[in-house]
Amino acid sequence: MVLEVLRSGRLAQGHLVKQFEDQFAELCNTEHAVAVNSGTSALVGALQAIEVGPGDEVITSPFTFVATVNAILEAGASVIFADVSLSDALMCVDETAARCTDRTRAIMPVHLYGQMADMVALRQLAAARNLRIIEDAAQAHGARRGGLSPGQVDIACFSMYGTKNLTTPEGGMVTTDDSAVAERLRILRNQGMRERYEYVMVGHNYRMTEVNAAIGLAQMPVLADWTALRRANAQKLLEGLAGCPGIEFMAVAARSHSVYHQFTVRVTDQARVTRDDLVEQLTMNGVGAGVYYPRAVGGYDCYRTHPRITVTSTPNAEQLAREVISLPVHQHLTSSDLDHIIQTTRSLLGA
Repeated sequence: MVLEVLRSGRLAQGHLVKQFEDQFAELCNTEHAVAVNSGTSALVGALQAIEVGPGDEVITSPFTFVATVNAILEAGASVIFADVSLSDALMCVDETAARCTDRTRAIMPVHLYGQMADMVALRQLAAARNLRIIEDAAQAHGARRGGLSPGQVDIACFSMYGTKNLTTPEGGMVTTDDSAVAERLRILRNQGMRERYEYVMVGHNYRMTEVNAAIGLAQMPVLADWTALRRANAQKLLEGLAGCPGIEFMAVAARSHSVYHQFTVRVTDQARVTRDDLVEQLTMNGVGAGVYYPRAVGGYDCYRTHPRITVTSTPNAEQLAREVISLPVHQHLTSSDLDHIIQTTRSLLGA
């Protein structure tokens, strides 16, 4: 399909982008999907589409990749952090409610490691306070929780970077049932043009190319199978690592369909080795372990001292940053790969 695009000579946004959008909207059970050139552009564009800007506050997670925070700052708004739950690393609804002020315009929950935040409860909070919701669904392609897919509550933003469950390998998508938001996004991504040289607002170049769309389209038919393999691999890891001293699994909520972007556990003080030593020794033994994320966002000087970021106490996020480790769970693992991951981890932990 990519070769067909290259031979056609039509490389800029065209009919393949539209096909990709249609299929992705179907995946998320939303009326609209708008393709853009990155997950960060998706977040910034969504904020701009609902006219969040200077003087407004957006509440988000302190335990996330910095693109979440960068997007809010780029839109001109201020960042307020609400702590996450220690059990699943997702934003606490009560903490979010406690951070709301008369300047709060939106909530930006982060769906982490493949599991969605509690959108049922967050929808109730947003409705009670007349707030918008923009889900950072960068790690939640195909995820569901409480009968909801990303974008069905309000607006959701996906990344399609090379490490994601579906990759383009650079790109993003916004899903929503709000036709006005989708229309504004389509104009914003195309330099503010409704039609050629018909400028109706100040815009940007957030367009996705036909090449990126072709790469994404090729994966859509197999995404469900890949997700099933990730979920099966996660179950094998859960069973194989059960009882390891010093290991705590991330909780998975009832009626939650996690797509296991990462298989993440906590290495607590009861472990015989530190989290960082475990990562190092796993790597030396051929297990590609990683840490997502080594600090809460407010722990970096450039964010802690930023005039539009309010850094409050977020002890759970800080503890998670000290304890989390992610083990391989991707769809290309073999049975012997999984056995090696389990046996090596158990041996290092003295299980």
